[in-house]
Amino acid sequence: MHSATPSADPATDAALRLAGVRETIDRISALSARASNAVTLVAVSKTHGAEAIAPLIAAGQRVFGENRVQEAQDKWPALKETTPDIALHLVGQLQSNKAADAVALFDVIHALDRPSLLVALARAMHKAGRQVPCFVQVNIGAEAQKGGCPIAQVPQLVAQACSADIPVIGLMCVPPADIEPAPYFALLAKMARDEGLEGLSMGMSGDYETAIMLGATHVRVGTALFGAR
Repeated sequence: MHSATPSADPATDAALRLAGVRETIDRISALSARASNAVTLVAVSKTHGAEAIAPLIAAGQRVFGENRVQEAQDKWPALKETTPDIALHLVGQLQSNKAADAVALFDVIHALDRPSLLVALARAMHKAGRQVPCFVQVNIGAEAQKGGCPIAQVPQLVAQACSADIPVIGLMCVPPADIEPAPYFALLAKMARDEGLEGLSMGMSGDYETAIMLGATHVRVGTALFGAR
């Protein structure tokens, strides 16, 4: 993976890190016979303030991801005022009581994982007159401590979302930590094909190269762009 030598200038550091990640995406896409523009880089800016985000915006990054609705509400309205073409993705778990706030603020939601949230999102979208594309989050490793729809229930949740006029564009997963992620990414890709879905939100800083080789359309990269927290 590309690593940039730190400089004394945060703007230069951000541009170098972004260039390194984009170079990796281009290289792995080429090896996989995929167009580099088939992969959307979501810069995960959770816990980072505007001062850390602004240099990446200046370097040309336009798609960002946040884990929490409240945190995003605190910092993104001002940032989007100065750069209105930002696309904001919710990549963390979503509570049903925050559905309306999420629909108002985010351009894509990666966290649809249960029928109760589906109902809340459908109601919020209808009220706002705004259809927000969603990924169904899958608990791909069947981990009790993680959110995500159980694998066996994914077809039913996708069908329910379509019936509720929620635009489902793909599946999302976070594989178990410290285990080779490729089998989990391959399984998610197969599940998406079975449901006729093209979007695959999978891969983070440590494994996005593998995810791209296995079909990821969205990679959620934080540390490689912002540095270690």
